[in-house]
Amino acid sequence: MAQLRQQESMGARALEFAILCASRSGEVRGAEWSEIDLTAGVWTIPANRMKAEREHRVPLTDAALTLLKALPRYDDTNLVFPNTKGTILSDMTLTAVLRRMGVPVTAHGFRSSFRDWAGETTAYPREVIEHALAHQLKDKAEAAYARGSLFDKRRRLMADWAKFCGTIATAGSVTPIRSNTAA
Repeated sequence: MAQLRQQESMGARALEFAILCASRSGEVRGAEWSEIDLTAGVWTIPANRMKAEREHRVPLTDAALTLLKALPRYDDTNLVFPNTKGTILSDMTLTAVLRRMGVPVTAHGFRSSFRDWAGETTAYPREVIEHALAHQLKDKAEAAYARGSLFDKRRRLMADWAKFCGTIATAGSVTPIRSNTAA
């Protein structure tokens, strides 16, 4: 993230936002200012732009809000992350940012990283994590009873994710317990 934040392009900001929100590239590239409530810290993605065709509310972290507030707004488009012509970024834009950085990963892979991080290093329930990813429950009976959005729990999860993303890992050091020299 530190390296990504050094990149000065709309594609880099879109990728950063996608990572912070654990969102799909297409959802981010098509994001409109009318979907963003900066005061409440919520991004409401309409059903017609979601894979599962259901509205999805994304809690925006302080880092995501700071990113959004720093973006320029253009009179000729409602897009949050427009290209230089004021239209939607290409589906290859986020990948191109990663390639220019020399990072051998995909933009969608960050969703997988989020899932692994949340499932393996936090105590958040599976349902909260899956809701954050806007995944649908495969079990029809379970889905019939799961009507809530777990929004407040997701807000805490996403804040923890943003904190993790903003942490710069430091190299560890090893101190030998025993000396190899004979006394």
